[in-house]
Order: sequence, then structure tokens, then C-alpha cells
Amino acid sequence: MAAVAQCVRAVLRPRYPLLSFSLRTSPRLLCVATQQKNTGQNLEEDQSQSQNEQKVEPSSAEKMLTEEKAKLEEQLKEVTDKYKRALADAENVRQRSQKLVEEAKLYGIQSFCKDLLEVADILEKATESVPKEEIKDENPHLKSLYEGLVMTEVQIQKVFKKHGLLRLNPVGAKFDPYEHEALFHAPMEGKEPGTIALVSKIGYKLHGRTLRPALVGVVKDA
Repeated sequence: MAAVAQCVRAVLRPRYPLLSFSLRTSPRLLCVATQQKNTGQNLEEDQSQSQNEQKVEPSSAEKMLTEEKAKLEEQLKEVTDKYKRALADAENVRQRSQKLVEEAKLYGIQSFCKDLLEVADILEKATESVPKEEIKDENPHLKSLYEGLVMTEVQIQKVFKKHGLLRLNPVGAKFDPYEHEALFHAPMEGKEPGTIALVSKIGYKLHGRTLRPALVGVVKDA
């Protein structure tokens, strides 16, 4: 202990003569100084540890923020996907609704057209039933009646065509089950099998859709 005091006095004598004198007269001061030095070191260590803890705390906060950000991004992705699907569903519903409206405009009159077809059939039979050899100037009444029936039939066909209703008179065409209804099958010389040889009743299509199939006779193999 005495040796330590001597060393300290030797160092401090040139700069601090009073402190060197005090150390020489009272060795306890050296112990106090040593304790204060150790206390200062401990304080520095505590401060350093506190700073390290403070540095760790922001890292934990950053980790929490990163996790929260990832959760929010995932929620945003889910909401965006649901929004896009909802838009697609709404667009599909709009297109289907528009298609239904257009079809209603086109085919809403098909029941009315079916009823008118009976009138057209009667007019056609009426004109066919008039003997052509009797249509002469000597029979003005019959001639006028016949011409009136023909004009009426022509006019009603114009009205049908205006509203998209067209005749199906498929003599010589290939049999189509979507447009024709076969009443019978019979072999006919000079006719190709599967073709229509006779039309018993005219068919009609409304805007490309078969409203009434034509009643036909179909050629079959002999």
C-alpha cells in the first residue's frame, strides 16, 4: 500500500503538489480516489449497458412494425382480389341482363307470331284452292277475290319479314331435325336419300331461331 502511495505521489507531485502532500499525509485519500475511479467505471459500464438495451428496443419495435406491415399488405391483397372478383361478377351480370333484354326484344313477339302463322296458313290454302283455269275476265268477282287474297298474302309476308319472321320451304334441301319435322320417309326415284321431297306445311324462323318446323316428307334408300 505504501509503495502504491509513493508511486501516485511521484506522478502527481509535479502537477498537483497539494494533492501529493495530502496523499503523503493521509493514505486514506488514495483509497477514496481509487473507489471513486471504480465507481466512475461502473457508471460508464451501466450507461453503456443502458445504451445497448436502448439499441435492442428499437430493433424489437422495427420487427413489430415489419410484421404489422406484412399483415396489412396481405389484407390489402385480399381486399383487392375480392374487389376485382366483385367487378367481374357485376360485369357478367350486366352482360347477361343485357342479353336477356335483347332476347326479350327479339323473341317477345313469338307467341303473337305463332298465332299469325295460322292466319298465313289459311290465306295460303285459300289462294291454292282457287282453280286457276277459272280466273278469267269472264269471272270478274272470282278474279278480284283471288287477287285480293294474293295481295293480302304478299303483304303479310312483308310484315313477317320486317319483324324477322321468315318462311321455311325446304324442297330439295337436306333434312335438318332442328328446322324440319319428318312426316314420312319414302323411296323416290331420282331423289337423293336424306333430302326433302315434299313440304306439307311451311315452317318459319324468327331471327334465326326455328319458330315452327316445316312438316316434310324425306327420301330414303330404296
